[in-house]
Amino acid sequence: MNRKTFDFDWISIVLYLLLVIGGWMAIYAVSSTSSLPFMQTNHGKQLMWIGISLVVGVIILSLDSRFLEAISYILYGSSLLLLLSVFVIGKKVSGATSWLEFGGVSLQPSEFAKVATGMALAKYMTSLNFSIENPKNLLLSLLIIIAPALITLLQNDTGSALVFGSFVIVLYREGLNPLVPLVGVLLVFVAVLTLGLNNQLITIAILTGITLTSFYFIHSKKHITRWIVIHGIALSLAIAFSFSTSYIVSKLQKHQQNRIMVLFNPQIDPMDTGYNVIQSKIAIGSGGLLGKGFLQGNYTKYKFVPKQVTDFIFCTVGEEGGWVGSSVVVLMFFILILRIRNLAESSKTRYSRIYGYSVVAVFFFHTLVNIGMTIGFIPVIGIPLPFYSYGGSAILAFSILFFIMINHYSYRSTVLGTKP
Repeated sequence: MNRKTFDFDWISIVLYLLLVIGGWMAIYAVSSTSSLPFMQTNHGKQLMWIGISLVVGVIILSLDSRFLEAISYILYGSSLLLLLSVFVIGKKVSGATSWLEFGGVSLQPSEFAKVATGMALAKYMTSLNFSIENPKNLLLSLLIIIAPALITLLQNDTGSALVFGSFVIVLYREGLNPLVPLVGVLLVFVAVLTLGLNNQLITIAILTGITLTSFYFIHSKKHITRWIVIHGIALSLAIAFSFSTSYIVSKLQKHQQNRIMVLFNPQIDPMDTGYNVIQSKIAIGSGGLLGKGFLQGNYTKYKFVPKQVTDFIFCTVGEEGGWVGSSVVVLMFFILILRIRNLAESSKTRYSRIYGYSVVAVFFFHTLVNIGMTIGFIPVIGIPLPFYSYGGSAILAFSILFFIMINHYSYRSTVLGTKP
C-alpha cells in the first residue's frame, strides 16, 4: 500500500521529538559535571539510545502495517520467552531481577513486553466474532494482560507489573462494563483511606456515611428493599477490603511498607525511603515560578536527589524550569496522549484503534505515576517518565510503542471502509 509524506501525523512526531530533546537536556543537566569521557556519561549513553530509537522508528515507519499486525502474536510470544529467560540468565538491579545483559548492554524485557501486549491484545480483539461481553473473550483478553504482569511481578519489579493494569482502559473503550473500572477506583479509594487514616473505626464511619449518602440520592421507592440489600453488600465488601488492605500491607517487606506509608508521612523514614520524596519536593519547590535556569539547579548539579536521572528526573525540570517549565512539559505530555487518542478514534481499522488506546494507557499511566511520585502524591514504585528518564530500554520501548501507532495511522487513506 502506497503512502505519501503527509500521511504521517507530523504533529505527534514533533511532540515526540520535543519531549525526547527535553528529556536529554534534563539528563545532561544532572550528569554534565561528570569527568568521564562523553560516551561513558549518562547523557552520552542516552544520546546513543536516542539515535538507535530514531533509526528503529524510521524502520518501523517503512514497514507495511499489515505486516506489523501479522507478527503481533509472534512478538508477544517472544516477549514472554524473554521475560522467562530473566529467571535463568538475568541480573539484579535495584533489588529486581528483571534485566538481561548482552555484551555489556543491559535491556529490561518488561519494557518491550508492554509493546507486545498492546499488539497481541489488538490482534485478539479484532478476531472474528469477538465480543467483550462474551465471558470467554473477556477472560482470554485478561489473560493476555495478566501473563506478562505476573512474570514481571515474580521478578520483584512491582512497578512495571502494575503498568499492565492500565490496559483495562483498552477493555473499557471496547465495551467493558463501566462498573468494573469504577469498582477498581473505589477499591483504591478505600485502600488510601485505610492507610492514610490508620484508624479502622474512623474508616468504617466514613464508608458508612458515604454508603448512606449514596442510598439517599439514588434509591428508588419502588425497589427500596433491593437497594438496601445492594448498599448493604457494598458496605460490607468495602469494610472487608479495608481490613484486608491493612493485613496485606503488614505482610509486605519492610521497605515495601515504607514506600507506601511514606506517601502519607514522608517523615516516617526521612533518611531512607522518605528521603527521595522529601528532597524531590524541595528541589521542585526551589524552582519557584520561572526556575533557576538550565544548568543552574543546585539540587540537580550536586545530586541531592537519589535516582534523579531515572525515576526522579522530573524534579530537575521543576528546579530548572520552575512552575512554568513543569507546566509546559506536563502540557506536552497531555497533548501527545490526547493526540494519540484522537488518532486511534479516527483510524479506519479496529486493530489501529485498540492498539492506539494501548499506547494511550501506557503513556498515561507512566506519566501520571512518575510525576505523582516525584511530587509525593503517589507511592514510589520506580517506573520511568516517558522520553525523559535515563535508560536505553525505556526510550527504545516507548519509541517503538509510539512509531507503531504512527505507522498504522499513516495507512488510514488506503483502507477501504471504516471500523465498526
